[in-house]
Amino acid sequence: MTGYFVYILRCADGTLYTGWTTDVAARLEAHNRGQGAKYTRGRGPSVLVYQETLPDKTAAMQREYVIKRLSRRGKLALIAGTTQLLP
Repeated sequence: MTGYFVYILRCADGTLYTGWTTDVAARLEAHNRGQGAKYTRGRGPSVLVYQETLPDKTAAMQREYVIKRLSRRGKLALIAGTTQLLP
């Protein structure tokens, strides 16, 4: 699948990590090998709990920014599908 994606991972310690990518599966593998973001190193294995498709890189980066500014409670509501954020 091609495109741009925003994703949320649940790390083994229960924390949530948000990022963007063009290949979710490859990015998840990188995180779990310890080659992803510095934050996820040593917190694996991580599980993909949310992903969203965006039309372009700018939109993906903007969406990531909005999600990262959410509280944990807000992120969990997004994951559960009980809330939606405006772009």
